[in-house]
Amino acid sequence: MPDQTLLDELLALALDAAREAGALLRDGRPADLGVAATKSSPVDVVTEMDLASEKLIVELITGRRPRDGYLGEEGTERPTESGVRWIVDPLDGTVNYLYGQPNWGVSVAAEVDGEVVVGVVAAPVRRELFQAVLGRGAQLDGRPIGTRPTPPWGQALVATGFNYVQPVRVHQAEVLHRLMPELRDIRRGGAAAIDLCDLAAGRLDGYYERGLAPWDLAAGGLIAREAGALTGGRPGAAASGELVVAAAPGVFETLQARLEELGAWHD
Repeated sequence: MPDQTLLDELLALALDAAREAGALLRDGRPADLGVAATKSSPVDVVTEMDLASEKLIVELITGRRPRDGYLGEEGTERPTESGVRWIVDPLDGTVNYLYGQPNWGVSVAAEVDGEVVVGVVAAPVRRELFQAVLGRGAQLDGRPIGTRPTPPWGQALVATGFNYVQPVRVHQAEVLHRLMPELRDIRRGGAAAIDLCDLAAGRLDGYYERGLAPWDLAAGGLIAREAGALTGGRPGAAASGELVVAAAPGVFETLQARLEELGAWHD
């Protein structure tokens, strides 16, 4: 376990970065916001505000901890000289943001020697701030949060997301088509970090998705685990780009097993 003083320092910096970037995105969104670039497909977009948010966060972190490493969604990457690396999504839910929907956020995580120890997710339009430190539990706006009591499988509310590459989405829809009749319902929020935080806050019973990047998972995954959720990938494997499964105990095991049977781990 890292020194508690270091954890406090990393948490304070993560909170500042998420708050300041969130305020920039919320208050500085231009009325004529458009697409600055695309990534994996024409619908996988980057806006000028994604780039502005990443610039703000990089400068803030570098100014306080210049020897730390960094991995960000919009391309900033540098190795660590201190053992600390930041994993950042400066705007999670870009399409929601582009369309003026509220379900987007800023995700800031810090790992020490390869283990995520601090996670902060700001949801500025919702005016919510989620945070967790390894071993200290999870909080929403300073109040402790935890997962819901385990429901029967048929009463579980589960969220998911879809890849931007069309053939991959088709298979994901086929998996969902077979899974949905077994559940209370499905939600598709459009921002992985927010989904994981909603699971942590008891607003969902489970979540799964294929194709997540480290910055999608790092902060929200820690927050979910510290709130009592289990996270993983295929049975016996850690959560990864191949598959992320997160759920309250009791739901997790069934959800993971069904996703394995349905082939949710491949395209």
